Amino acid sequence: MQRIWLCLTLILLVGILGLSDPARASLNDDRYDGNIFALYGGNGSLIPPRVTLDMSLNDLNRPALLVFYVDDSSDCKLYTPLLNQVQAFYSKTVSIIPVIVDSLDLDHPTSDPIKEAYYYRGVVPQTVLISSNREVIFDREGKPNFETLEIPIRQVLNLPPKVTIPQRDVKVKQINEVNP
Repeated sequence: MQRIWLCLTLILLVGILGLSDPARASLNDDRYDGNIFALYGGNGSLIPPRVTLDMSLNDLNRPALLVFYVDDSSDCKLYTPLLNQVQAFYSKTVSIIPVIVDSLDLDHPTSDPIKEAYYYRGVVPQTVLISSNREVIFDREGKPNFETLEIPIRQVLNLPPKVTIPQRDVKVKQINEVNP
């Protein structure tokens, strides 16, 4: 009989503790919520990346946009909708390669410019745009705005500069509080 009461008490205690602190995805903290591209970018198709830097530059002869991130950073969470927007406009001409920093072997630095880790400087988010001839066109810490990132992308693609930059009035179905 004591075992039954002990089991019931334990189950009740676990139930109460579980209900008092439910898991909630939060944009403004550094807590791990899961895949930030699916949760906050409204699009999980960037993860895992379809190509590597080596494949983009050597096999496809395409520029590559490396984005170094971690899933438990509020700055990276805020950056995911912008990457979703970049993907919508430029994914057919630029390889977008999100690189989770936890996957890099930082104990053994590489001197090989075809490896993603070669470009990582120790901050997240970090964005690096590499032309198809392996020239670094853009390397910035933090979250740039779309227009700031679009200028070097258009440059590397040999596209004319935008005459009027603020023309992103495309109606998109709202997915969450981050993606209007």
